[in-house]
Amino acid sequence: MATILVLQHSRVGAGRLGATLRDHAFKLDIRKVAIPVDQGGDELPDDLDGYQGLICLGGPALPDQNDDWILKEIELIKMAHAKELPLIGICLGHQLIARALDGEVGKMDKPEWGFENVKLTTQGQIEAMLGGIPWTSPQFQSHTYEVTKAPPGATVLAENEHSGVQAYKVGHRTFGFQYHFEADGPMLEFFEKTDADLMEQAGVTGSAFRAQAVEHYDMFARVADRLCVNLVTYAFPYTALSQA
Repeated sequence: MATILVLQHSRVGAGRLGATLRDHAFKLDIRKVAIPVDQGGDELPDDLDGYQGLICLGGPALPDQNDDWILKEIELIKMAHAKELPLIGICLGHQLIARALDGEVGKMDKPEWGFENVKLTTQGQIEAMLGGIPWTSPQFQSHTYEVTKAPPGATVLAENEHSGVQAYKVGHRTFGFQYHFEADGPMLEFFEKTDADLMEQAGVTGSAFRAQAVEHYDMFARVADRLCVNLVTYAFPYTALSQA
């Protein structure tokens, strides 16, 4: 069975992306890496031997921190990219991949939180991985940092008025997404309960967010599910990886 290494940086897991991978017969090795081992956290592996891909999820850590686990994760990101393994970053993971591959990250003037429209760039409109994705769609955001400069050689696939690098591709199988397309209904409820400070800084009230969810969730879920299937089909092709 093909095994994907998933690095989890908070209580939020891989959501609908994890479910889609499992539905396609992948095994997930989930490591909770931002928590000390003596408090229930997991050790990071020293290499990627035996893994067929790497997923780096979001979390409250800052992408420019130099904690030991962040530095080790950056080394794993470099390994995965060099080996051309499927490498997917979401939110913090998106930012750490950019940092690892010589892009730039920085703090935003104002956090982006809640459902915000994301637009595909011209390159994104013709990217196979984004096939079937509307050129403009509502995506869930929760971040105070952003990728200010994509890695050298990267193609920026999506943007919006708040952040110019909402998604990018580097090489054949490395993708970063600032927005939480993996979020399902319970995950969105969790964000609302735990992100009070971010919501206040972004000027979003709980009632306003719930109104956003009523308006946008159905389309968001359809688009997110399509992206998950695209990633599993094209970035994580089981037959090719199982023969590697």
